[in-house]
Amino acid sequence: MAKTNKKFYVTTSIPYVNADPHIGFALEAIQADVLARYHRLRGEDVFFLTGTDEHGVKVVRAAEAVGKTPKEFVDEISGKFKALKKTLILSWDDFIRTSDQKRHWPGAQELWLKLYDAGKLYKKPYRGLYCVGHEAFITEKDLIDGKCRDHQKEPEVIEEENWFFKLSDYSNDIKSKIESGELKIVPEGRKNEILSLINEGLEDVSFSRPIKDLSWGIPVPNDPEHTMYVWCDALSNYISALGYGSTQNVDISKFQKYWPADVHMIGKDILRFHAAIWPGMLLAAGLPLPKTIFVHGFITVGGEKMSKTIGNVINPVEIVNKYGVDALRYYLLWDITPTGDGDFTYEKFEERYNSGLANGIGNLVARIAKLGETISPIVYSESDIIDNNRNTKDYVCEQYDKFIGDIKFNEALGEAFVLVYSTDNYINETKPWTLKGNDLKKVIINASFLIQALSELIEPFLPETAEKIRKQIKFVG
Repeated sequence: MAKTNKKFYVTTSIPYVNADPHIGFALEAIQADVLARYHRLRGEDVFFLTGTDEHGVKVVRAAEAVGKTPKEFVDEISGKFKALKKTLILSWDDFIRTSDQKRHWPGAQELWLKLYDAGKLYKKPYRGLYCVGHEAFITEKDLIDGKCRDHQKEPEVIEEENWFFKLSDYSNDIKSKIESGELKIVPEGRKNEILSLINEGLEDVSFSRPIKDLSWGIPVPNDPEHTMYVWCDALSNYISALGYGSTQNVDISKFQKYWPADVHMIGKDILRFHAAIWPGMLLAAGLPLPKTIFVHGFITVGGEKMSKTIGNVINPVEIVNKYGVDALRYYLLWDITPTGDGDFTYEKFEERYNSGLANGIGNLVARIAKLGETISPIVYSESDIIDNNRNTKDYVCEQYDKFIGDIKFNEALGEAFVLVYSTDNYINETKPWTLKGNDLKKVIINASFLIQALSELIEPFLPETAEKIRKQIKFVG
């Protein structure tokens, strides 16, 4: 497809590197990859960013537990996340690391200074509940029976002097932009959730830690005794990767070209960070807000939350090594509702794989390839395509584009699979094994026409399968 002037910037959240990659991040990365591939196929100028969040107390403790320095530890774990590009055939354009002093730190420090110069940072003594799991201060409202609701551990009581960001100044502005749709939160339930939080009143947030308590992080540019807290450190990756804060003109032009982001892909546990704190920071710095924040749910395993203690953490690399990458992509994009929680079991995974890929697409393509052996490549003109098949393709493509636009991956993929069922029905009705000559050729052309359309629609979702179809059925129109 011809290039357009449209740009599309999509990001994943940056996973914390205290543990190896699991299937939850694979879901988010693959979802973002679908959007990136879809928009590239439409000739748009796409920039797809991911990376790793590498600072904080949790990293220091995890490194100590295995006898490594923080840098040695993050280099190893970040490398495993970066290796997912090949394993999951992800098409990201850049991978940003928050420990990168050359690429990331200048942007984070520039953003800090923008907030400081705007009078939105102040220093005060603070006593609060610190959750190491979140790398964040939490409140009594976040506790159940005295423990963090997400990590099931009691928070630490911290007393120290911190820098604070005046998030409370932006409650009304953030609320207005969300309600107007200028900052779109998907799905609607998450939009209502963040609006409810804002209506309670946003409180100022701790923005630094004393360097004596947290040395593994980015130094505060105007206060050498403090280290940046996660907000300015991690959230700024979305702009630092584009060259924000860089002195290199070529880097700055990338920021000017791609920001604001079209879609931030995040998990539901970091909604407040991205839909309240991050917009507040951007407003204070005079920068545009992202257009859409897409919030996915969690993956459970057999109905239980993944846990190293239980031993039920699913490693996506192991699945790919056994079943192939498209088997994993297919399951995550079809069986997991994009905005809801989903459950993984190997029984359901294998059932979906066999019914959809192996016995669905696989058998159908093999049948058509066998029929078309005598006339490969299959050359056709528009007059060869019967109206019903052309109308089916046009309708499916229209619905598919609509679902992609609404970020409903399972419904878009389901629409593409209508072409599998339509082709199967067409072959069963026409019985090509009973035909010869031009009658047989017409059936082969029409079946191949539908399968070619299928390969185009599934390419963002199942790129390896799409390529296999094109190799098996050589179709020239």
